[in-house]
Amino acid sequence: MTKIAIIGGSGLEDPAILKEPKDVVVETPYGAPSSSFKCGKIGGVEVAILSRHDRDHSIPPTQVNNRANIWALKELGCTHIIVTTACGSLREEIDRGHIVILDQFIDFTRHRDVTFHSKFENGDLNHTPMADPFNADLRKVLIEKAGELQLPFHEKGTVVTIEGPRFSTRAESKMFRILGADVINMSTAPECILANEIGIPYAAIALSTDYDCWKTDEEPVTWEEVLKVFNRNVENVIQLLVETIKRIQ
Repeated sequence: MTKIAIIGGSGLEDPAILKEPKDVVVETPYGAPSSSFKCGKIGGVEVAILSRHDRDHSIPPTQVNNRANIWALKELGCTHIIVTTACGSLREEIDRGHIVILDQFIDFTRHRDVTFHSKFENGDLNHTPMADPFNADLRKVLIEKAGELQLPFHEKGTVVTIEGPRFSTRAESKMFRILGADVINMSTAPECILANEIGIPYAAIALSTDYDCWKTDEEPVTWEEVLKVFNRNVENVIQLLVETIKRIQ
């Protein structure tokens, strides 16, 4: 049976979105997940929602227990993971409020646990293929629905995930552009790696909220500006999530 996991935050626990909601607590060998799970239905499909930074946004990016989060989703029987994330744009054409359906990542984190295989046992070498880390079938549905909804979106994009919680220097921002990244955030790569390791298809909706700091003709990113733009456009993200979930059976 299909069960969709959503990892995100603001606006996703609205009772109007989730039918028959209930809180579920899951314990894992890796400790506690970021929050309890809000479980219910969207369009008749079973859904489990996790708040990545807890519901009061008290967990900084580096301290998010990604292994516990992804392991718990497996324990809950989730068959797909769709995540939402705010991101900074590294390309002129990806404007504030635009959605990017990610297809590649560059992992620039340094302090995260990004594998379930801390040692190889019984001859299993567990080198997980990661050439195309975002699930093609989920991405296809997201792209189709974004088009139908006439949202401002980009069909693909490479995200570079940095450690945080600080934002980039101008030199770093320019470097990431040279490396080929289109957007930047602090969350996606570790989640995506672990989801692939554990065998759950993973896709991401990235909402551009700023231009990081590579553009010298405007002020560099601030957290206040990120929140302002995210809150102004979060309904587009939620609408895309809801319509996509209805399609996945």
